[in-house]
Amino acid sequence: MEAQGYFEFKREDWQNLAKRAELPLTTQQLTDIKALNDQISLEDVQDVYVPLVRLLQKKYADFEKWNRDKLDFLQLPVKKTPFIIGISGSVAVGKSTTARLLQELLSSWFTSLKTQLITTDGFLYPTAELKRRNILNRKGFPESYDMKSLIKFLSDVKSGKKEIKVPKYSHQVYDIVENEFDTIDQPDILIVEGINVLQLPANETIYVSDFFDWSIYVDADANLIEQWFLERFGVLLDTAFHDPTNYYYKYAKLPRSEAFEMAHKIWRDINLKNLEEFILPTRFRADIILHKTTGHVMDNILVRV
Repeated sequence: MEAQGYFEFKREDWQNLAKRAELPLTTQQLTDIKALNDQISLEDVQDVYVPLVRLLQKKYADFEKWNRDKLDFLQLPVKKTPFIIGISGSVAVGKSTTARLLQELLSSWFTSLKTQLITTDGFLYPTAELKRRNILNRKGFPESYDMKSLIKFLSDVKSGKKEIKVPKYSHQVYDIVENEFDTIDQPDILIVEGINVLQLPANETIYVSDFFDWSIYVDADANLIEQWFLERFGVLLDTAFHDPTNYYYKYAKLPRSEAFEMAHKIWRDINLKNLEEFILPTRFRADIILHKTTGHVMDNILVRV
């Protein structure tokens, strides 16, 4: 991968940057954390995520020192400013696993810090609104998000606002859940995960990434991501078969070959197009690129230097 401004580490070199740690989770807990068809082991956590968290620890210490020194110089009252991490990448690449695992490690190792996680799915327009705008087939593309609300949310977080409500998104019904919310309440560290977090929409003057203090892009070859997307689709069909309220129920009742033909079309016409036009071009805006290969194995780590 050609990446100007980055230093690329092979996994075997990256894992030697930090001492082996006693991991705060079991194999079962890791299974509960990972996304549906993602593959990750405790050895992966040790090799990739332990050095990542150690580097993040240094970044956070610098961030805190800068904020203290800045307020002291300006003779302003001391206040807590949340450290925000953005995590981006394609649909089905495993960014949710990375986000949840980081939250677990940070919460376990740094108990004095409050770490919360939010996804940008809650800022998608509801299905009814997408239909009204005639962009339901563009769900996941930049125009399908309420960017004004997302920007306001991040601004509120940075300013220290208490108990910020975020609409809850359900992957079971594939829509915003009416009158249900997640609450972000003055975290020390906030992880924001979503396909759109590093994008620069042409009609915006402030970008989501303007609020980030660190960012990660989870990367893989598009052919591999397609394979993982189809594998995940198969798992979702199996779980939806006896649940008429599930979004995937209508696909689960189809002949398997017909359902997967639909999935191939969704990947080709929506997800691949979105990846190539809007997601992949943001890769080199991230501070860290975690590259995955066959079997979801992280083989290379790129660090902006």
